[in-house]
Amino acid sequence: MSQDIRWKQRFSNFKKATDQLSEFIEKGDLNKFEVQGLIQCFEYTFELAWKTMKDYLEFEGYEVKSPRSTIQTAFQNQLITEGHIWIDALEKRNLMAHTYDEEVAKQAEELIKSEYYPVIRKLLEKLEG
Repeated sequence: MSQDIRWKQRFSNFKKATDQLSEFIEKGDLNKFEVQGLIQCFEYTFELAWKTMKDYLEFEGYEVKSPRSTIQTAFQNQLITEGHIWIDALEKRNLMAHTYDEEVAKQAEELIKSEYYPVIRKLLEKLEG
């Protein structure tokens, strides 16, 4: 029972974070400070995304420990379809800490908008269904 409540609470937080990320995405052109905000918003949304998957999978009876094993199990169980993009996001997350470097920040902004945001939205829609 507590597993059920935990994943639903986490899902609620994930949904709110995704809504905030959507606002950044829909804004269009961002100044350098907004890009930093977008990246930070992505970082905590991604964190909530994989932890929501983890809680959901544990509720379904799977045992997952790390973000990587969570993503792999979610992919094997068709919770997500673009496993390689999720793994890429996981690996690039550390790079994104360097937002003071404008070139790195620009690359991160592009990846978030074109690759990572769409898969986060897809997960949200799948879990809502």
